[in-house]
Amino acid sequence: MTLFCFHLSPCYELLTVVVQSTLTQIIMRKLRNSTIGIVTLAIVLMGSMQTTFAGDHHEGWIKLMDGKTFKGWKITEENPDTFQIVDGAFVAKGPRAHLFYNGSVKNHDFKNFELKVTVKTLKKSNGGIYIHTKFEKSGWPSKGYEIQVNNSHSDWRRTASVYAIKDVREKLKNDGEWYTYHLIVKGKKITVKLDGKTVNEYTEPENAERPNGMKDRLLNSGTFGLQGHDPGSTIYYKDIMVKPLAD
Repeated sequence: MTLFCFHLSPCYELLTVVVQSTLTQIIMRKLRNSTIGIVTLAIVLMGSMQTTFAGDHHEGWIKLMDGKTFKGWKITEENPDTFQIVDGAFVAKGPRAHLFYNGSVKNHDFKNFELKVTVKTLKKSNGGIYIHTKFEKSGWPSKGYEIQVNNSHSDWRRTASVYAIKDVREKLKNDGEWYTYHLIVKGKKITVKLDGKTVNEYTEPENAERPNGMKDRLLNSGTFGLQGHDPGSTIYYKDIMVKPLAD
């Protein structure tokens, strides 16, 4: 059989099907009516399937949450009960609190990276994803940038805003629906993607000046933080993963 493939992924999938089919036919002919043959066939097929699934993972991505515990994360001393785990997601619902990554990957100190977080908001909810930040016991994180999570809250700064630096007024996503942030930080540039589409970009100028109260809103390095904004907001954060990039 000759296979003509112009794209690697379809070719690989077709090849996998052909190999599985051929192996199945050979084993069935050789070991028909044999219990050992049936077991062998099952093992071969499972191995082939595992190989295929492994190819679906993007090289370099590292999961930062297990969906069951807060392992690798640290909640502020202020209102720690705001964060719970529900169906594999961190859920922020309650008075102001923040959840910071405190795990072993890069010793929770990232400079250049790609970060993915899948999010869902309920109506009139406000939240955020912090980058280049640090753990603080209480208050609003003072270091790094907040990428806004907000589709219908009274705050006009909408989802994908680089908060109070380069804001988005347009409503890009709906409450009650899952969508994925893909944040890329390289050097002095922040790229915000939603479900694969670039929706906001910001390049920090040299010697950037910030007003009082925002002196540390600068790119340097740091960890990630998730925001619980207020008792009226409910935000779901899940499938958090990072791909560290060369400094």
